[in-house]
Amino acid sequence: MARSRITRRTVLKQAALASASILAAPYVRTSYAAGKLTLGCWDHWVPGANNTLTKLCNEWGEKNHVEIHIDYITSQGEKDKLTAAAESQAGTGHDIMSHRDWGINIHRRVLEPLDDVVNALIKQYGPISPVAEYLAKIDGVWRGVPTTVGSQVKPCCSRIDLYKQHTGVDLQDLFPADESKYDKAKTDTWTWDLYLSTAEKLFKAGYPVGLPMGQTSDAVDWVAALFKSFGVVMIDAKDNIKIDSPETRTVLEYLKKLMAVNPPEVYAWDDAGNNRWLISGKGSSIMNPPSAWAVAKRDNPKVAENCWTHAMPRGPKGRFVGQLPQLYGVWSFSPNKSAAKELLLYISQKDSARQLVAASVGYDLPSFKSFYDFDTWKTVEPPLGTVYSYPPRGDEETSMAGQPARPDVGSQMYNQAVNTVMVSKFTQGGEKLDDVIKWAQSELEGFLRA
Repeated sequence: MARSRITRRTVLKQAALASASILAAPYVRTSYAAGKLTLGCWDHWVPGANNTLTKLCNEWGEKNHVEIHIDYITSQGEKDKLTAAAESQAGTGHDIMSHRDWGINIHRRVLEPLDDVVNALIKQYGPISPVAEYLAKIDGVWRGVPTTVGSQVKPCCSRIDLYKQHTGVDLQDLFPADESKYDKAKTDTWTWDLYLSTAEKLFKAGYPVGLPMGQTSDAVDWVAALFKSFGVVMIDAKDNIKIDSPETRTVLEYLKKLMAVNPPEVYAWDDAGNNRWLISGKGSSIMNPPSAWAVAKRDNPKVAENCWTHAMPRGPKGRFVGQLPQLYGVWSFSPNKSAAKELLLYISQKDSARQLVAASVGYDLPSFKSFYDFDTWKTVEPPLGTVYSYPPRGDEETSMAGQPARPDVGSQMYNQAVNTVMVSKFTQGGEKLDDVIKWAQSELEGFLRA
């Protein structure tokens, strides 16, 4: 994920543009309206997926006589984040704005409390993702509503043919497209030790796994899941720095072995690097949403036919997968907060989420586990059931780099990619383990002071 510096000049310029855009924009209804709502939403990469969200919003608007206008804002160049920052500074803009990763925490002081919306959803559908709660519930108050659109996890996506041929591991047998058929005795064998063993065999066969080790989100997320499965904590919830630990030393020594059987260019990959690696036919496994598989269906069907999305390996402290939920916020300066909350409640219903997941071909992931029974994940192909295990199932739990530190500190750890920089220093840079840990301690101390 690219990072952009937000200057005061940029913020004010964007604010002016955003305000002008909203004042001039045409609405769906122009008569008998009980109000109007404007939404700034993430521009989906799946063709046609935006249309389903538009349809749902318009349905609600027609029933409630509310004018609806949606601007779909690209995340390329962080334009969606820049727009949110501009509106936050200017105190004017869309009523509802979508936020990625740490946006709710960044703008919490100008976001409306949404406890009534989220608590109603939890009452309806049960527990919500701990990662979504970590990012959207600030000081005990929900400032964001988890979205279906754009939310994702990053489990393994592997070549079933290459694993069978070169490692003897049958991934479809380990993680069948039916959770009721999961065999704990089998899934328990899928550990980081086994992952390393298979990665070494695949490397020798000429089809390495492709695990990015740069400073973008794909890299930060899978490494954070690995760290958590080994019990690594950088900063705890009480501001105690815990990075100098036996767990940290163990995981870094492990990664020295694992990164040695990756293609050397992984240290320079952006978020598209692992996708391209799998689609090319050279790669045997990556950790990503089903986006690489979806593109392979078009660009390299033989690869797509052999892709299987499945759980992350298990470590000494459990099995974890990196999660990046997106969130909707309502600005405190919105003139129609009541309608905004009602619309968010409508598009967060299970039937709405079902339509959104179908439109994204299974890419979008709701934050309620009770939604994981949607047919899309069962019926998408080829091969049939290929993304069934994309939603966390069995003993797999979600994780977020930066947890369990308070979000304003966690965001700094995430955005500065402390975990992958540590790994790069040790595995590529040849720095001593003690020196790498001392460097991390210094960085973390600075985050706490800031």
